[in-house]
Amino acid sequence: MTKKLGLSLLTFFILSLTSAATAVFADDDDESCSDRPGYKRVEVSGNGVHDYSTQILHRQKFTESGKRERTTDSIDLWGDLEGRVLYQPRSIYDFSKGTLVNTGRQVFSGTVLGSRPVMLYDDDFRFEVTFATGEVRGEVYLTEHLAGPRMTCELTIYGVAEKDDPKPEFEYNGFCWVKKRR
Repeated sequence: MTKKLGLSLLTFFILSLTSAATAVFADDDDESCSDRPGYKRVEVSGNGVHDYSTQILHRQKFTESGKRERTTDSIDLWGDLEGRVLYQPRSIYDFSKGTLVNTGRQVFSGTVLGSRPVMLYDDDFRFEVTFATGEVRGEVYLTEHLAGPRMTCELTIYGVAEKDDPKPEFEYNGFCWVKKRR
């Protein structure tokens, strides 16, 4: 009897904690998103740093106008998204135009607005860098859920990188769609 009572109290305690931890995503006044039924749209923002000292160069090919590379990099995020991105871009440098375009694959591992850890995948991102100004603009589509609470995020990235800066910083903002609890 004591064991059953202890297990019942433990179960009640765990359920109470789970409900409290997910309260950040619960909003009874908020309607479901018309484009994503059952999900709540939440605005997010923060900043990050791209640490080139961790970069692994897999392949490099020089072209008439520049070069093409395949690398693995890591990016740290702070703010509403806290965690790390393992980033595997296909980089196209065009020195005649003074641009760099990155596309490829990436996985975010971390938390969103204090959630439990989540992993989200993106193979649609695009970053553009203008060498003359150092301006970096990008779009991120973390729309494939891999693990953790059900959610997706779409972000816009902006920064200005100094030439040869090994750890350029940037800002992000956008929206995450978090599955509502029933």
